[in-house]
Amino acid sequence: MTVTVRFAPSPTGRIHIGNARTALFNWLFAQKHRGRFIQRFDDTDVVRSKQEFADAILYDLHWLGIFQDATEYQSKRFDRYDAAVERLKAAGVLYACYETPEELDLRRKVRRTRGLPPVYGREALALTPEQIAEYETDGRRPHWRFLLPNFTSDPLQPERTEIHWNDLVRGEETVDLASVSDPVLVREDGTYLYTLPSVVDDIDMGVTHVIRGDDHVTNTGVQIAIFHALGAQAPVFGHHNLLTTTSGEGLSKRSGALSIEGLREGGIEPMAVASLAVLIGTSENVEAVPTMAELAERFDPAATSKSAAKFDPDELLVLNRSLLHHMPFEQVRDRLAILGVSDSRAAPFWQAVRGNCDKLSDAALWWRIVKEGPLEQPEFSDEDREFLRQAFDLLPEEPWDATIWKDWTAAVKEATGRKGKSLFMPLRLALTGLSSGPELADLLPLLGREGTLARRP
Repeated sequence: MTVTVRFAPSPTGRIHIGNARTALFNWLFAQKHRGRFIQRFDDTDVVRSKQEFADAILYDLHWLGIFQDATEYQSKRFDRYDAAVERLKAAGVLYACYETPEELDLRRKVRRTRGLPPVYGREALALTPEQIAEYETDGRRPHWRFLLPNFTSDPLQPERTEIHWNDLVRGEETVDLASVSDPVLVREDGTYLYTLPSVVDDIDMGVTHVIRGDDHVTNTGVQIAIFHALGAQAPVFGHHNLLTTTSGEGLSKRSGALSIEGLREGGIEPMAVASLAVLIGTSENVEAVPTMAELAERFDPAATSKSAAKFDPDELLVLNRSLLHHMPFEQVRDRLAILGVSDSRAAPFWQAVRGNCDKLSDAALWWRIVKEGPLEQPEFSDEDREFLRQAFDLLPEEPWDATIWKDWTAAVKEATGRKGKSLFMPLRLALTGLSSGPELADLLPLLGREGTLARRP
């Protein structure tokens, strides 16, 4: 058996880090088991679904390092869903309902006042042909519900019926089908809700494992019943905890700053996003993992907590910094070239400055300082200005090697008597215009003697 998973967002907006968590869980599971990853778009809502969003989702996933083995669109598979509907009708487990939303809401309120669970009471099963004809004459169109197998002989007398599965993440799970309403599979206008197309697709596409958010746990019990009604074995299910904001609110597509697009444009590295999205809310330490292969090795769905995980964007910056501080030049060569860092000094420059970059774009600032000098000329006291002039007079002739900074500052110390901060800080300010930054021993060879003398106050 080839492990086959899928990620099935609705293409009605950009995906956020919470969606990416689900995609990554599936992708890493497939990688770990040498399986297949299907990118499936739940675009049965043809009005809100847009191809531009589907394309953007694929771009975001590819940026993260997730690449699909196949791409499917539910909007191209309506014939398969229509066939499943007819099969369920023929089996007597899909029935027409004519209640309006207002009527259903009133019935739920009545059941609550009677101490009953607010589930659908299957009143539509008791409709006479005359009542149905009257509804049709009045212009009502039915929605269609799946009859859950939670009764012995009389569907109007449901009884506790447990669906069990061994969840990849949560362990043994149970859903009582008597505690939920018969799900609506087809709306009044003939369009499909997510439930049926998802099951039909999983059957047709050979999906063996479904990993998704734990807000689907109850829905899984219902879907397992539909799998069985269609004569299929249900896949293995896993439900990971959801990400929330630091204040405990759920993430949504409206959270632009948390969208993968927003994080990318904000300068966050893809492996910083992947590391946090996968490791947060698990028993693993949250740290920057440099490659997807290494993250797959560490990935264990069973290590995920059952509690929601709070996502703090500041943690992304910490991971981003860690990744950049250890990132080899070969990995950033092309991106540095886009920033203008492309001459023979590029490799030693990156080695010098990467430890001072929170984001890769920070390297552009240091490159400008190396090439052009301080962004703003610092103010010096008369005493420091005199010291600097004397120090620059002692600048050794070329050729320079890696010891040039040590040799120069030793000569300056001996000639001026200065040491420690009073020696090094004026030199740093003169050379970079900033009070902190990369090691000057690494920067000085990049400046060269001419570039260094050009910064003499």
